[in-house]
Amino acid sequence: MHKLMIPIQGDFVAPRFDLATEVLIARYEDGSLLGEPKTIIMERPSDEELCHMIIEEHITAMVCNGIEELHYNFLVWKKINVLDGIIGDWQTVLEKTLNGTLQQGAVFYPDKKETSSYKTQ
Repeated sequence: MHKLMIPIQGDFVAPRFDLATEVLIARYEDGSLLGEPKTIIMERPSDEELCHMIIEEHITAMVCNGIEELHYNFLVWKKINVLDGIIGDWQTVLEKTLNGTLQQGAVFYPDKKETSSYKTQ
């Protein structure tokens, strides 16, 4: 079983990890959700509380947009799979995570066209 955390802001991936006040946590296995994802609303933004929550909740993967290198390195050191630079609605991001097609730097536009800021020439 895997546990995914996505810092969100409304219907979208939050623009910055350290300023998120809402997170989505989903359990999944073999491309299928295990139960309903849960949303946690934090009292205030706190990068330290988010990192603590990731460890306490036994999160195995985290998808976010912007994240400071310090926090990124800490989470990777704790064996969390971190995909950053993700822009779009959290529903599409969750779907792409479940089917194994989410890539670093992916951008999802409202009309569901996908691009990546990390294109190879």
